[in-house]
Amino acid sequence: MSEARVESANAAPLGAAVVGEDGLARPVWASTDALLREYYDTEWGMPVRDEQGLFERISLEGFQAGLSWATILRKRPAFRDAFAQFDPEVVAAFTDDDVERLMFNEGIIRNRAKIQATIRNAQATLGLREEGGLVDFVWSFRPESTPAPRSLAEIPSSSPESIALSKALRKKGFSFVGPTTMFALMEAVGMIDTHLVDSHRRGTSGVWA
Repeated sequence: MSEARVESANAAPLGAAVVGEDGLARPVWASTDALLREYYDTEWGMPVRDEQGLFERISLEGFQAGLSWATILRKRPAFRDAFAQFDPEVVAAFTDDDVERLMFNEGIIRNRAKIQATIRNAQATLGLREEGGLVDFVWSFRPESTPAPRSLAEIPSSSPESIALSKALRKKGFSFVGPTTMFALMEAVGMIDTHLVDSHRRGTSGVWA
């Protein structure tokens, strides 16, 4: 979500929450586009604790690098179809022929390096099953406290935990998992709560009081 946050900060220097017609306060990036608003209200920041769901989030965050999250979200149905609903066992078995097939799929981001990384990440996900699994591995980097931002400007783009998670995943064979990307992942799956303090979503994940 970092790209959307940057775009929003440029559009609204103060980065404060915006109260919509429904009376609910949201950050600027989730206040206008209907798809982003629905994603913010129902998904972003909610805990993801299943392997397939977390593998999907890691994959999509990797594809998002250099692009807006809105672009990825609009293409998510096509991504799910192309990558077998992000079933890591199926994706891990993808071959060079599958890579070429995906490079002709106009519904997704046709970036060869990111496609190949997704396959390698699926293989690495299966490897982690011998050590407790992807979910426990990733969630072990949850920090002891979470930010309490009053504006978008107060939300960092990385943290000591996201840096450590990035390094740990790379050692396990993952790629496109840089510290900024992992911080965005931690936000998205509820490991940290970076909802603005006056947002209607603040504290709704059940992870943080």
